Amino acid sequence: MLRFLRRGFERTLEGIVIVLMIALAVEVTAGVVFRYTGHALVWYDEVASILLAWVTFYGAALAALKGSHIGVPELIRLLPPSARVTFTLLARALVFGFFILLAWVGYAVLEILASDTLVALPEVSVVWAQSVIPVSAVLFIIAEALALPEALRAARRE
Repeated sequence: MLRFLRRGFERTLEGIVIVLMIALAVEVTAGVVFRYTGHALVWYDEVASILLAWVTFYGAALAALKGSHIGVPELIRLLPPSARVTFTLLARALVFGFFILLAWVGYAVLEILASDTLVALPEVSVVWAQSVIPVSAVLFIIAEALALPEALRAARRE
């Protein structure tokens, strides 16, 4: 069941990242074409930077699920099995704590920014753009929770 959930979550994140990358590519291409023809889009830069941030945050959650983040697994492998499990749990607890804090603070920031709008698109709320922070923090928590059993299995291996 956990493997099914993990695979479904992975596919969902992959789909989101692919859609965001396509949107970014289309938006950047349109911006270049319009600028080349002398009719530059006013909102091009702001939307491109938002899409790039979204691709980064959602892609990082996907990387966390796949265990592709920067780490030093060799340090854990050098420890005895009982210590490996302890340090794996400690590391995961710190990661969970950080992302819970990030989600909470990110949501609090959204409440502060509720009345602000984008510069180039004043009809669009900054909350829409910044929502990626608490949303991706929750996605990281889910990804780490789904990856935890495999990390513990790896820590228990001789």
